[in-house]
Amino acid sequence: MPGIEISPVNSAAAKRQFLEFPYTLYRDDPNWVAPLRIDQKEILDPNRHPFYQHADMQCFLATSAGAVCGRIAAIVDRDANAARNERVGTFGFFESIESSDVAAALFASAKAWLSARGMTLLRGPVNPSINYEAGLLVDGFDSTPRVLVTYNPPYYERLFLGAGLHSVRDLYAYRLTRRTPEGERQRWAKLERALRMVSNPDVLIRPVKMNQFDADVQGVWRIYNEAWRGNWGAAPCSPDELRYIARQLKPIMIPELAVGAEAGGQLIGFGIAVPDINQALKHAHGSLFPFGLLKILYYRRGIKNLRVVALGVLEQYRDTGIGARLYAAIYRKSLELGYTEAECSWVVEDNRPMRKSLEFLGGERYKTYRIYEAPLETRSN
Repeated sequence: MPGIEISPVNSAAAKRQFLEFPYTLYRDDPNWVAPLRIDQKEILDPNRHPFYQHADMQCFLATSAGAVCGRIAAIVDRDANAARNERVGTFGFFESIESSDVAAALFASAKAWLSARGMTLLRGPVNPSINYEAGLLVDGFDSTPRVLVTYNPPYYERLFLGAGLHSVRDLYAYRLTRRTPEGERQRWAKLERALRMVSNPDVLIRPVKMNQFDADVQGVWRIYNEAWRGNWGAAPCSPDELRYIARQLKPIMIPELAVGAEAGGQLIGFGIAVPDINQALKHAHGSLFPFGLLKILYYRRGIKNLRVVALGVLEQYRDTGIGARLYAAIYRKSLELGYTEAECSWVVEDNRPMRKSLEFLGGERYKTYRIYEAPLETRSN
């Protein structure tokens, strides 16, 4: 192909090109769900999104013969590096045509920018951190992605490997499908037997309280940072970030499917499942107007799938069966509400307790998202 040029995204015109490239790249892919442009503008705007209160990002565009052919963002999350005593630079928002030359040039630019800032390791993809969309889809390309998970063409894996990256962790998605009435009876009886063995009457499982939503969000923030702190690749989530995420989820949240575990009046665990709004967003093609919002509202009525976005319990309560009780509460209510399938994602490959719990419930591992790394040549400014 003609000469490839990599340029930093600094102008308003370049920002528009960076934003619009995926809508061109995926226009013929039947499984891709176009994210709302208004949401993409916000998450890429350092002046509007709370993530950039503790992080720096530089976006790059690849062009050939005047046409955009790829993009990437290089990111330094200061809070994550301070928490883990690391110098990890991350990358995200990667998109490229099927060209190893384009991918290599994009990664070279991101590496150079990160190296100049003292980073020693490149890790990703994360958009813009592991607390948001993360991982490269490497299997399970035959279905539409669920809400707040990534999607990409199969050839991206080859581009990553060709650019010198290597696999470091797999993130699994499990699928729970509604069975026949007899199958559901057997599944629930199995779960009830397990729950009786770990029952704790002092812990109350209750739905989120919409009339004290902000207080519950504050409790979830505390649990999230404490419960995930020891996990591989975990990054702190600031209160402003979690409030931002909560505001995004609130319009589609069903209180009975967002549950908390409470002891002594304090939240000690939580589980959140939301309807897979991607089934409706797919019809809006990334825009709310002139008809996108009406299409979302129309198709939202037919959503039968859920995604369990997060489930966590404070460390001192992890062996008390509270996690299983949270799953059971969500599962029971989802059946009552008529949902037929739930994706539980993602689960890190070495989180064996969580994987065993999902497999015990009959969960099928059906998608894999992969995190990659590459060493960086350290340079000073």
